[in-house]
Amino acid sequence: MPKKIKVKKRGNELGLQIFIVFTKLFGLKGAYSLLYLVSIHYLLFDKTAVKGALAYTERRFKNETFFKKHWRVYQLFINQGKALIDRYAAASGYKGFTFQIKGFDSFKKIVNQNKKGCILVTSHVGNWQVALSCLQELKKDIYLLMRPEDNAAVKKHLKIYSEAEKIKIISLEEDFGGTLEIIEKINNGDVVSIMGDRKYNFPYLDIDFMGDKAGLPLGPFLIAATLECPIIVLLTAKLGHKEYCVDFNNIILPKYENKLNKKQQLKKYMQKYANILNNYVESYPYQCFLFEDVWSKH
Repeated sequence: MPKKIKVKKRGNELGLQIFIVFTKLFGLKGAYSLLYLVSIHYLLFDKTAVKGALAYTERRFKNETFFKKHWRVYQLFINQGKALIDRYAAASGYKGFTFQIKGFDSFKKIVNQNKKGCILVTSHVGNWQVALSCLQELKKDIYLLMRPEDNAAVKKHLKIYSEAEKIKIISLEEDFGGTLEIIEKINNGDVVSIMGDRKYNFPYLDIDFMGDKAGLPLGPFLIAATLECPIIVLLTAKLGHKEYCVDFNNIILPKYENKLNKKQQLKKYMQKYANILNNYVESYPYQCFLFEDVWSKH
């Protein structure tokens, strides 16, 4: 029987409605203004989120005081709130965002000319959801491997699963974590998006990430090497009030060179991915929304 993945629920109907009303009446900046007070609440009372955020900030910003560390966490909460507001706005049809898009032509060529599909690796950095509109030009269907959203308010207002015609869902809670369906879709030539920095209940390898060993999921790289399909690492970054950069330039081609120690052979490709994230957080330190201690002993 598929294993239920436990994730703490945050946000409720009333809270989300308030943000939605402010967005409609006062625009994005008006909704952003609420975040400064709400983020203080989470900083003071959501110990789980603070602990997860500190796991990142203590590695990204070394040897800081207690108050400085928590100031960093507060900034992270504010920026994640902005990402969620932008995500709601984009899902609701808001057309005010502008995008600097890098490497999309190469990505589109790989997808449209190959018989097999590819794996689009996303991460808890930036705001990859607002970049989904960029994928509409592809001739392929897009499948997101994700945990079913069991917070009804979040599911409703952030339009999760709303791109029903073009973007579809493969549940992490299916048998074998959705792996069989992933293989089927890639063999059919479609694009499957998988999180590269959250292991959930699945196999992982310890990879160097921000100066420490982090448990990163083996799945995307194992599937790519087995099916001989490329991995494209999708990165997004908020550059300004309404401006984003969407980057498809990072392409990884995992492959086995022999039949021995296949997991160990994948380490160098996983390390390449971790290095890409390292470079990202150096440039955008307040757009890393892991909020989980991936460095903890497993």
